[in-house]
Amino acid sequence: MAGIWRDFVAAVFTALRRQDERAIAEERRRAIERLAEETIRESRRATETPE
Repeated sequence: MAGIWRDFVAAVFTALRRQDERAIAEERRRAIERLAEETIRESRRATETPE
């Protein structure tokens, strides 16, 4: 019986950890997108000629 509970608890911890990993990966992806967009904007500003 203890083996069943041990497996259950391990499965719950694994599921929670995977959600955390997914959330962290998603936040990293959003941060990279923001950085890329800002880099593109700065590059465009630098190359634009003043009128």
